[in-house]
Amino acid sequence: MELTQWQQRFESWLNEHHASDDTAHDISHFRRVWLTAQKMMPHHSVDPLVVLTACYFHDIVSLPKNHPERSRSSRLAARQTREILQRDFPDFPAERYAAVEHAIEAHSFSAGIAPLSAEAKIVQDADRLEALGAIGLARVFAVSGALGVPLFDARDPFADSRALDDKAFALDHFQTKLLRLPESMQTDEGRELARHNADFLIQFMAKLSAELQGDCLGLDSLVLSRFRRSLRS
Repeated sequence: MELTQWQQRFESWLNEHHASDDTAHDISHFRRVWLTAQKMMPHHSVDPLVVLTACYFHDIVSLPKNHPERSRSSRLAARQTREILQRDFPDFPAERYAAVEHAIEAHSFSAGIAPLSAEAKIVQDADRLEALGAIGLARVFAVSGALGVPLFDARDPFADSRALDDKAFALDHFQTKLLRLPESMQTDEGRELARHNADFLIQFMAKLSAELQGDCLGLDSLVLSRFRRSLRS
């Protein structure tokens, strides 16, 4: 069966069985992760069906960020994906189950599972790129709004004199996780794209800092230089 046919079947299944109010983990997210993965695949020897399947089902279970078992989401998603494939896609090649499960388990930041296959590395990079750039910026504040978390500490937005706490301030999430993602990328292509999109977040931070100081036109050069250093290291 052609890859596009598998994609159509997966989307049809998700439309019927995975209606979600979580816009960070809905079918459009799965589709974007797959689009990004396709940009990396030509540079690696991979099984495209494994990558496609993992991209479309990696967040079939996604516990809320404040859930005590959040770190188990990817393991639960991997297990459920195998059950879905066995039950609803009986013609899916069983010899690919293990590879799909590993790619799903390893995609999660909180699970801390090292990706061992090229497919898992690509899926992890493609998913993490979704957390950066314009989409990543929108997701941070959408999630913080849903959880009732303040956008930032107006007195100390970049935690110069306090401990970082992204459960207390959404902007802290940039430093606790997002700006660290480029160094965690598994592929050269992913690392380059991540640095580019992380720089967009840094520019946002510099713009925010300038506005907090009454400058609606400029960027705070100190914020730019401070955080860009971490991308070059």
